[in-house]
Parts: sequence; C-alpha cells; structure tokens
Amino acid sequence: MKPPPISARWRHGQIKNIADVTLGKMLQSSNSGDDIEANYMRAANVQPEGVLQLDPKLMWFKPGELESLSLRQGDVVVVEGGVGGYGRAAYVPADLQGWGFQNSINRLRPVGENDGRFLTYYLIALRASGFIERYCNVVSMPHLTAEKLAAIPIPIPEVIEQRAIANFLDRETARIDTLIEEQQRLIDLLLDRRQSIIETTVFTGLDGGETKDPTEPWLPTLPVNWTTTQLGFVSDTTAGWAFPSDGFTQVESDVRLLRGVNVKPGGTDWSDMMRWNQSDNAVPDIYQLIPGDLVLGMDRPFVGGGVRIAVLTTDDVPSLLVQRVMRIRPSAVADPGYFRYILESSAFWAYLEPLFTGVSVPHVSEWQVRKFRMPLPPLVEQRRIAAHIEEKTTKIDLLVAEAERFVELASERRTALITAAVTGQIDVRDEVA
Repeated sequence: MKPPPISARWRHGQIKNIADVTLGKMLQSSNSGDDIEANYMRAANVQPEGVLQLDPKLMWFKPGELESLSLRQGDVVVVEGGVGGYGRAAYVPADLQGWGFQNSINRLRPVGENDGRFLTYYLIALRASGFIERYCNVVSMPHLTAEKLAAIPIPIPEVIEQRAIANFLDRETARIDTLIEEQQRLIDLLLDRRQSIIETTVFTGLDGGETKDPTEPWLPTLPVNWTTTQLGFVSDTTAGWAFPSDGFTQVESDVRLLRGVNVKPGGTDWSDMMRWNQSDNAVPDIYQLIPGDLVLGMDRPFVGGGVRIAVLTTDDVPSLLVQRVMRIRPSAVADPGYFRYILESSAFWAYLEPLFTGVSVPHVSEWQVRKFRMPLPPLVEQRRIAAHIEEKTTKIDLLVAEAERFVELASERRTALITAAVTGQIDVRDEVA
C-alpha cells in the first residue's frame, strides 16, 4: 500500500509534519446551559474534486469551543467517515467567522508557511488513485481517523514550490472546470429539447386537428379521435421475483438477472451483472423477459436523466425479472415504443408525484402504474408517433453521449494533471508563486 511515487528532489514526511490535525465535536442538539449556537461544517459540505459547498446548519458549542474549532483561510477540511465520502478534501479560501465543525470533519491547519492548497490537491490525488480506500482498509463503515490522516505519507517541497504548484493547479483546473460546466449546460439544453419533442408529440400526434379537454388532471388536451384508458387495461404487467441473493452467480452460461441497477432512462445497462442457474433453480415463466417488454425501475423511478424505463431488445434476452423492477407487456392494441414515451412524459410524473409525498425513498407499486390513465391513439398512429420521436431523439442522444464523453475525458485530464503536479512528474517551478 503505497502512495504515487514522488520527485526525488523533495523531502518525504507525513501530514502531521506540515499540518496540525483536529477532529470536530460530536453533534450537540441542545443547550447545556451557557452554550452558543453557531454554524458548523459537516461532511455534506465537502463535495468531490475539492468543492466546498456551504449550506449552513446550526448546533450548540460550549464556550471556548468555537475558538479551538475555528475555520480560517488556509485550512483544509477532510471528511472523516461515511461510504462514498471519506477522504474528500477541500480548501477553506476565507475565514468562516463564527463557524465550527462536527466530528465528521478533520481540520488540517498548515504549520508555518506550508500551503493548504497543495495539501488539498495532494489528498485529492491520493483519493483518486485508490490509496485512501486501501489505507482505510474498508470492511464496513470506513473512517479516515485523525490518527490515520496525520500519518499519511506526503511529499514536502519547499514552500515556494508548494505555492507554485497550487497556483498552477488553481489556474489549470479552473480552465478545465469551465469547459466541463459548458458541456454540462449543453447537456441540459439537449435534454430539455429531447423532453420537449416527447411532450409535444406524444399528446398531440403528427397531424394536428381538433382537440378535446383532458379527462384527468395530469393530461393535456388530446386529439378528438383518441381515447384514454388505464395502462393495465392494455398491457400485461408483473413485478419481479424475489430471487435469493445467495443463488446469484457470475457463470457466463447462466441466465442474466435484470435488476433495478440495470434499468436506466431509455435503455438497459448490463455493466453490473448477476446471473441465475435455471437448471438447478427453475423460475416461473411469468418472470422470463422477451423483446418488446418494457421494464420500469420501481425504486426511485425518476432520476436526473429521466424516467427509469426501457424497451428490451434481442440483446437483452434471455433474462429474468427481479423484484423492484416491473415488466409491462403491451397488448395487441398498444405499441411498446409509444408506451415508453408516454411513461417518459411529465404526465406520468404528475400522476405519481402526489403518491410520493412524505416518502424518503420514492417507490411505485405495480397497482399504481396499472391505474395510470393514458391516451391511446389508433395503433397505426402510435407507431408513427414512436418512430418520429425515435428519429429525433436518437440524434439528440448521440450529441448528449459526445458531450458526456468530453466531460469524462476532461475529468480524467483534471485528475491526471493534479497527480502529475503534486508528485513532481511535471515541473512548475517557473510558475509565479
């Protein structure tokens, strides 16, 4: 377990040689008498890639604690524990007057003239390399304790070079971040355009003409020759089977299990795959999937990229339906493509949203989906609408994929640049310190 190799011209040491490490205080929810209520830093404030996202919350501090647990310009805050978050680090660019920090945070306060920005970038590089995960020896709930953090090996360039490295990375990562933000805005615009195409076509058709008032609050006006019906009246549905996880395999000859993790907006993703041995453990036919089936993720059905709904193709079968995924098999009067776009529409969300009120993890039941009242154009028109939307959205999806690939490559470039600079693989001593 070693950190990335570093320049031979630098001294080696541990974090405790260049910074004091302090763990925050346990969350105190009530006043013990003469306490002070103040803002506090917590793990959620420290985002990936060194982003400090201040979202003030209050807790009680005893007299004198705010001084010892202060947050000043030049400090570094590091997440102490939590799956997915431990080891995240961020630089404090300005004094946070009246703030303290919770025990989910370790504060690093550089000693002397050592630069907290250099320290932050080095910790970002360590986390990206996988060193932090190995160093914490993750078994269940990982923790980067103050003692472990203090003992992490670190290169110690001269202070003037630390500043040069930090200045270089501040400038170069800002350029990369600007490019990433531009691509993210483009992605958002493309996705808005995609959704607009769905919304303006799936409810109006391609021919225009006279319309009638909606029969349900979540539906817009519809062409007069269209009917409305409950989804369950024009499809066969079932929720997946509770396959026991101790029977999961990764034997290539076994049948794939279609789980919630495999259902993404607009398609399937088999990168995280489990299988099932049907020869030894027979499965009822109702859970066998076929091309043309729609599958809907029942836990958190709505995500940032849209509705977790996909139409299965020949590439997705044979496969078996697992619990928390719903299979929708349209009847002879319904087209799978049209069904998919109806379920991707804002009307489906408007129908379900009231059912999620007060629920921490949104979950939709098979019965709720079956009760969704939807428009039903003539079958020929359904197919025309689906083909039109498919043609238009496929072009947009290609542009989105290109932009997402750019973001991925730019993020990789950002990480590689940070690692190269903080380990001395590139020499930036000519930077203005």
